[in-house]
Amino acid sequence: MTSPEPSAAGRYPAGCAAFPHRDLTGLAGLAPWEILFLLDEAEQWVELNRQPHKRVDRLAGLTIINAFFENSTRTLLSFEIAGKRLGADVVNMHAAQSSVKKGETLIDTAMTLNAMHADAIVIRHQSSGAVRLIADKVDCPVLNAGDGQHEHPTQGLLDALTIRHAKGPEFAGLRVTICGDILHSRVARSNIHCLTTLGAEVRVCAPPALMPAEIEALKVKPFHDFDAALKGADVVMMLRLQQERMSGQFIPSPREYRHLYGLSLDRLAKARPDALVMHPGPMNRGVEIDSNVADLAGRSAITTQVEMGVAIRMACLDVLTRKARGVEGWA
Repeated sequence: MTSPEPSAAGRYPAGCAAFPHRDLTGLAGLAPWEILFLLDEAEQWVELNRQPHKRVDRLAGLTIINAFFENSTRTLLSFEIAGKRLGADVVNMHAAQSSVKKGETLIDTAMTLNAMHADAIVIRHQSSGAVRLIADKVDCPVLNAGDGQHEHPTQGLLDALTIRHAKGPEFAGLRVTICGDILHSRVARSNIHCLTTLGAEVRVCAPPALMPAEIEALKVKPFHDFDAALKGADVVMMLRLQQERMSGQFIPSPREYRHLYGLSLDRLAKARPDALVMHPGPMNRGVEIDSNVADLAGRSAITTQVEMGVAIRMACLDVLTRKARGVEGWA
């Protein structure tokens, strides 16, 4: 398949060709201009969210269902705020209060949601591939809010937007070090897909038991020595240990893990002097990151990530519903 030529603007094709997908279930396989388009679309919402009046009627009359089969605080709240600030009616479905607990299959749940004629469905599920399965069964756009160990695309996008705000528009030449539980992290996968597609050099660091096999296939450089991985890094992204996805002994102890892979001020000094510190949350302070690093003024972008998350999710809801709204160039 031949890739479309960028428009005269030089960044991405015009109209719906800039993002021709109905759903956003992952970042793997997206073209650079498709990612850049979503980042650029989010900028207007960054500005809106900093104003006293934060609501527009862009999605007035539309219904967004947030179907979360897995617990969430930040992501659910972020999607709910995003939908409401765009003027949509937002309904949150928690699996603990749904018929899933009564034995209903995922397909039956999908068909039920489809029968309600939602205009977009945001799904978080503990099983990899579940979001794609539902997307294939419903008639409206589906956004992946995290599925198992697969992907968390809006997290990858919001992290890229955070980096762009701190480091400038060009990703080529940036060195990003991601450290922690790489094996179980859908955040790491989406960030790897996003950042390598945009031209950044990505290093991943983890204990051997938490490093996926054949990780080099994702165009990253693996490390087990955190100090070596930090050398010359422009961005340091820490990940928590996902104990809920572990069965068996992956690390000797949290204390030993912190000694080898925790981000302290001394260890951060091995990166570039202006290296950005990031964490998708929730943080385990004193394990993968020290509090004086997480709260380091001028260096920590952790709260900025949260801010960018609302803007990115507004952009994704806006873009994916344009066809249904008959927006010129998208209908």
